[in-house]
Amino acid sequence: MIAKLKGLIDSLGEDWAVIDVGGVGYLVFCSGRTLGRLGVGEGAEVMVETHVREDHIHLYGFIDAVERDWFRLLTTVQGVGARVTLGLLTVLSPDELVQAIAAADKAAITQAPGVGPKLATRILSELKDKVGTVALAVAAGGQPAAGIEGVGGAVSDAASALVNLGYQPFQALSAVSRAAGRLGEGADVEALIRGGLSELAPVDARGSV
Repeated sequence: MIAKLKGLIDSLGEDWAVIDVGGVGYLVFCSGRTLGRLGVGEGAEVMVETHVREDHIHLYGFIDAVERDWFRLLTTVQGVGARVTLGLLTVLSPDELVQAIAAADKAAITQAPGVGPKLATRILSELKDKVGTVALAVAAGGQPAAGIEGVGGAVSDAASALVNLGYQPFQALSAVSRAAGRLGEGADVEALIRGGLSELAPVDARGSV
């Protein structure tokens, strides 16, 4: 089982790279995010997920463990194969995936090739609780399950504050993510907490929050 490759980039394609390790060229399928960090003739080290089937052995390469672990998580969803997962990791960074799933943003998920509305709904449904818990574990300084680095900074701190107030992790992260999208990148923790509480408040009470 190959877990990591370190060598020179021999050639690059639309969704693959050939890595020369001691004169042996390994064909590794990669996301656009990973391919964008590789250059022909340059040294590289990629994390590898090996898939063994009756008719083939495929290697999938990742620039870091975060992307590799997202690959593992996404492929647990029924109907999400390796190629679809690489497409998701190409159009959305790990942080963007966390926020898209937390906010139930179907439009963001369907940007990936091969992901229609039904599959996007399944992805959001099956991963929402896992992603919310993981992201907040990171915010609290714990070790994330499956090694996924989630939302950082003010969004995590604000979501953690709402959890401390009694809200469920996914509920808190979803509300703060929506508030962050509305308030913009410059919003601080206090503003995000207020915005998250506003999102969680009943519609008729939001004017007083």
